[in-house]
Amino acid sequence: MEGGPPRRERFLLKLSGEILAGEGGRGIDPGAAARFAGELADLASRGYQPGVVAGGGNFLRGRDASGITRTTADYMGMLATVMNALALSDAVVRAGGRSTVLGAFPFPEAGVEVFSPLKAERLFEAGEVVFFAGGTGNPHLSTDTAAALRAAQTLCSTLYKGTKVDGVYDRDPMKHPDAVRFERLGYRQVLSMDLGFMDAAAVAICRDAGIRIAVFDLTVPGSLGGVLSGGFPATVVED
Repeated sequence: MEGGPPRRERFLLKLSGEILAGEGGRGIDPGAAARFAGELADLASRGYQPGVVAGGGNFLRGRDASGITRTTADYMGMLATVMNALALSDAVVRAGGRSTVLGAFPFPEAGVEVFSPLKAERLFEAGEVVFFAGGTGNPHLSTDTAAALRAAQTLCSTLYKGTKVDGVYDRDPMKHPDAVRFERLGYRQVLSMDLGFMDAAAVAICRDAGIRIAVFDLTVPGSLGGVLSGGFPATVVED
């Protein structure tokens, strides 16, 4: 990660709650949070403008909750994303960076401000890492959709989706060793092939806003900086 970016790229990183859980599978692994926060703080110090949406699957995912009404479970999942954003934001500050959490709903006691594009713009320009929490504020919509929406609202150039695999495959590579990896895809291909790595609504938002999507393996240390510089494998979706 030597040198600075060729331009002040504003991007949005979507990472899953499961990645934050580390090997434990649940909750927040302090080591994982510290590593991601350190990379984000470093990138912000070098002129990048990182926005982040973290899922809540390490605590609760609405669609998978049993014995709870779906709408209620989705609101619980939104609260889980707030917990993850607060933890990561705190870790960014401890790593020497500056950070703010903007939420779909207010939580002033915890320092969570209500999201607005203008507020996000000011924070980006001030060199902060900006976390977007609480999803869209509406049930039945995923954090993928929230990430695409926030990326469009804040004029991000690229949505980087950090996963546990090195790109998009025609089938789950964890279950199918012969799965075929794609290097590049168009938005229409993704939607017509129903590849499932991201919600159709999120893909459509990115398509309409002209936001490039890059899917990469975030579990590898330094991978975010590597994919930003073009030196790390990723599947790119754009027209």
